[in-house]
Order: sequence, then C-alpha cells, then structure tokens
Amino acid sequence: MLLAGGAGLLVLAGCASPGGAPGPGTTTEAWSGRLSLRLEGDASQSFSALFELRGAPRAGDLILTSPIGSTLAQLHWAPGEAVLRNGSETRRYDSVDALIEAATGAAIPVGALFAWLAGRDEQVPGWRPDLSQVAAGRLQATRESPRPRADLRIVFERA
Repeated sequence: MLLAGGAGLLVLAGCASPGGAPGPGTTTEAWSGRLSLRLEGDASQSFSALFELRGAPRAGDLILTSPIGSTLAQLHWAPGEAVLRNGSETRRYDSVDALIEAATGAAIPVGALFAWLAGRDEQVPGWRPDLSQVAAGRLQATRESPRPRADLRIVFERA
C-alpha cells in the first residue's frame, strides 16, 4: 500500500508470484515508480518502496519492491477477492480497501489513486490530493481525517 501500521511490509519480504490480469472488458492502466507513506501520530511511521501498479479500481495488482529489488509484497484484487501475497504467505480480505489498510496501516482510496495518477481530481472525504505536478510524474495526497494523518508521495511514470 502497502505492513501493519507502516513497518509490517518490511517483515513480509520474500518472493511473490504475479497474480492474474484484470478480466475482459476492464480498462487497465499501469504505472511504476517510488512511493512513500508517512503516518503521523503518537507513534509516527514511514514506509517507502518501488511499485508497479496495473489494472483498474475493480481489478488490479500492486507489486512493492525494496530499493535493492526484493519483492516486499504483492497485492491483487478483483470482484470478490482481495489477496496479499509474499513468498511464504497468502492473506485474503473482504475488499481492496481492507487489503490496502492491512498492508499500509492507512485507508488509501484505491479508486481515487487511479484517478489521481491519471490527473483526475476525484474527491474523497478526508483526503486532499495535490495534482499540480502530475504531468511531471509527481503526486502528493494528504489524509487529514480520520487520524492518524497520512502523507502519501508518489514519483511515477506511466508504464
């Protein structure tokens, strides 16, 4: 995302195998780059990783790797399934939102993330995206509520 509370993804380090592609008729998009997530609160936490995001809000894959190329985690979602994989473990969740929150420690709006990366200003309660640098491959979004405050920064290119 994305790590229970922010540091847990580093514990999930291992090899992951790619999941299935989104189904027919689904518009897919792809981005890669670096992301960082900082949670501010009583116990501030931060996480950064390289990422590959493919698919759409309804079905897609997010692969997170360390700066040296080790796969930290693979997230896959489709209607009726949301899966977090690492080399030795698979966890299933009820929704992509629950999957992302379990992986990152923060509820990151996946549907809006696709829109923001594409330069579309999709409003999400509590989140304030800054799309002023999207054309240059930079996105920042801040979640003010609910607490803890989350700061998501992404440097990307369209794949």
